[in-house]
Amino acid sequence: MSDRKEFRELVPPERAHEAISGLDLAPESEIVSLGAARGRVLAERADAGVDVPGFDRASVDGYAVRARDTFGADEANPETLDHVGRVHAGTTPEVSVEEGVTAEISTGAVLPEGADAVVMVERTTESEPEGGDGTKIEIRKAAAPGDGVMAAGTDIAAGERALGPGTELTPREIGLLSALGVEDVPVRGRPTVGVISTGDELVRPGEAVEHSAGQIYDVNSYTIAAAIEDAGGDPELYPHAGDDYEEMERILRNAASECDLVLSSGSTSASAVDVIYRVIEDRGDLLLHGVAVKPGKPMLVGTLAESAYVGLPGYPVSALTIFRTFVAPAIRQAANRPEPRTATIEGRMAVRERYAEGRLRLMPVGLVESGPGEEIDGVEGDSSDGSNDGGKGGTTGRGTETLVYPVDKGSGATTSLVEADGVVAVDPDTEYLGAGEGVRAELFSPSVRIPTLLGIGEDDPLFSRVLDESERPRYLSFGSREGLRRLRNGVPDVAVVAGPSDPDFPVEELGGWSREWGLVVPSGNPEEVAGIADLIDRDLSFINRPTSSGLRTSLGERVAELAEKREATRHDCTDRIRGFDRTLGAHESPPRAVAAGQADAGLGLRATAAKLDLGFVPVGREGVRVLANPDRVEKSGVEALASSLEGVSPLLDGLPGYGERGAEPTAPDQ
Repeated sequence: MSDRKEFRELVPPERAHEAISGLDLAPESEIVSLGAARGRVLAERADAGVDVPGFDRASVDGYAVRARDTFGADEANPETLDHVGRVHAGTTPEVSVEEGVTAEISTGAVLPEGADAVVMVERTTESEPEGGDGTKIEIRKAAAPGDGVMAAGTDIAAGERALGPGTELTPREIGLLSALGVEDVPVRGRPTVGVISTGDELVRPGEAVEHSAGQIYDVNSYTIAAAIEDAGGDPELYPHAGDDYEEMERILRNAASECDLVLSSGSTSASAVDVIYRVIEDRGDLLLHGVAVKPGKPMLVGTLAESAYVGLPGYPVSALTIFRTFVAPAIRQAANRPEPRTATIEGRMAVRERYAEGRLRLMPVGLVESGPGEEIDGVEGDSSDGSNDGGKGGTTGRGTETLVYPVDKGSGATTSLVEADGVVAVDPDTEYLGAGEGVRAELFSPSVRIPTLLGIGEDDPLFSRVLDESERPRYLSFGSREGLRRLRNGVPDVAVVAGPSDPDFPVEELGGWSREWGLVVPSGNPEEVAGIADLIDRDLSFINRPTSSGLRTSLGERVAELAEKREATRHDCTDRIRGFDRTLGAHESPPRAVAAGQADAGLGLRATAAKLDLGFVPVGREGVRVLANPDRVEKSGVEALASSLEGVSPLLDGLPGYGERGAEPTAPDQ
């Protein structure tokens, strides 16, 4: 009677995929040092704990000035200022800039006290007047406040969402975390995969091989180990297992006790000497033996102890084919690694981009998918069969196109790299790229994937929580006004808008909430600030939000209402608020400045004040709305966001001042 055991059933490939995807390969999250974080996947959201840069710094070589001292200056009528010293990068300024004086400053240096702009050195002339009256600097171009200056928090502001959970940490993200001073990083664990090659004939490379005895070098151990690393796992090589049942059982069970997944190659066919399936059957759970695929028919899937198990064929080509087809996707899923893709992509410009500087431009760009049949400045989307159009535009199936938009916050901004997916090389002779024009983007790496959702708008702590529920979103907190502008231009999928707004173009509202805003003050409110009127009537220092912020718009309306009650103009009132035009980026920025003793009050949210243990003077409530491009509402990422917004109530916990939609603003203070 034969000992030969036939295959139980040759299952279709779909069954094999289902069996392997049902195995639990995902390990626990862990903490790693920043130096060891490259290639890992962020386990939780990373918010900025500091402003980057942490001080107002010069963005050009030149002269630090008070902008008002340069008003009216041009080539024909320069303004002459006294030279009072120099400020070098990495040093504390030892000079201050008062009326009629200027200080030489290097790129990256701290802006000295009193200065609010930097004039490029090319627009100046140094002279030594007769009579020994000191060095004079002629300023041949007028400067506005902020010219030549990168303000604190411009790159990224403390409290702002920096990176979301599930972000793969490439050198770009490592650079951002470095800029934030992060030392230890919470990352998702990588599955440990044990690799066992079976067969008495195998010899490890480097050892002597006896061809006459039928010995061969072990190809599979190193080949599969390299493929495991490529898929995002950590391979662990175990000794060869022969065709002896007891030895096979010992090695397999040892590997199963130490690994999330055990892979063996060879000894999986139905002959009498191939015994792995018997070990799995006796000591574990054999889910399937044999797949209707060539090469790779004799595949095993099962469990052993607490570990998942997959048996690969012995022939190297078959083993690698089966691994890449069935096992690698499961490892990538457990490690949260993206599917591999090409390093370039064809797409269409989402917006018109001007360029006429006569130099090759490597333009950082982001990618977003259009909606089916969406028109881009009169250019129809590709047909629903997903066919390509000869290189003039990339398709992503189901009638969608890959849209390319410029990402550029300045050469000193680390976040430009994180927000971009690749680079489009713009020819020196190109004056502009038109909306709908076909371009080719070189991706930063083959693993880059188009975000499932692109949002632009208000920096809001509740929406950050909503984003945590989304898969692979990208959100640019440029403010409500900029979110609406770009939504009108067809770039993002959604815009988050706070405060008074009434779009004059078609939008689809997905959801929203209300939040309480007011004045954030030091704990205990030592100045006894009662409301906006105190900022106008008393000599209190204040820090505002940028004009693009919806919170700033709400404040502006309250000041206007208060001015009307006083029979004054809004401008009269804002002029009397010391620091009304002093702005900081994210929603936590003004409160953090208050906490640092830089101001008596700052514009902010009750939730932020509570988080930072600061005082809060309520002024009103404002609505926050999530508005979608009507042509994108059927995108999977937008649909998932809409679903999250329907269940937003639990996310309100721990955010004082937040509530359901419809709360009316309180009356303005007198």
